[in-house]
Amino acid sequence: MAIRRLLIATTNPAKLAEYRLILRDIGIELELVSLAEVGISETPEETGATFTENALLKARFYFKRARMATLADDGGLEIDALGGEPGVRSHRWLGTGGDDSDQALVAEVIRRMKGVEAARRTARLRATIALTDEEGGWRARRPAPLGIRERTAEAAIEGVIAERAYPVIRAGFPYRAVLVIPERNRYLGELGDEEEAQISQRRIAILKLRDELERIAAGRAAG
Repeated sequence: MAIRRLLIATTNPAKLAEYRLILRDIGIELELVSLAEVGISETPEETGATFTENALLKARFYFKRARMATLADDGGLEIDALGGEPGVRSHRWLGTGGDDSDQALVAEVIRRMKGVEAARRTARLRATIALTDEEGGWRARRPAPLGIRERTAEAAIEGVIAERAYPVIRAGFPYRAVLVIPERNRYLGELGDEEEAQISQRRIAILKLRDELERIAAGRAAG
């Protein structure tokens, strides 16, 4: 039987690689494909007030265009001392017309947290994954309109904001350079790809969706 395909709705190649690592490690056999591979260059406007709303918005948008099972996520950094900022605006935090480069976002975290005592530097990287497929599974393919089956899962990895940024900022993942994981006494950005994939918020969320992913991989209709 052919391996089922799952669209990973991201333009970030590092995130696609992370999902490949996670699904390989937990033993789910799916062919992960990128937006570029299915010829989609459009992007939806992320108007949701929560990570879950944005993840669902993206999953629906790309599912309707690709006509295949689609995984999308949304997430960001929540800093307790800043009232949960940058939160859902993590990648648009500095405002329209501002410099939202990875380096600028890291610098802004360090600036706003300057002088905050250790006990108040708690923070987390949170993510919601939305998984969208056709209701009835792979055996019920039919012309549009499609009935949509949706599932979501949320997870977070806890840490503290460092006083200084890690010197290496991975493209597309700025906040890993400011979040220290106490159990490892290292920046999240210090961890290699394999180690990070073992503890990431996306891995935790994927495990919550394991039954649904196994259903898609097996080509089973929803129960």
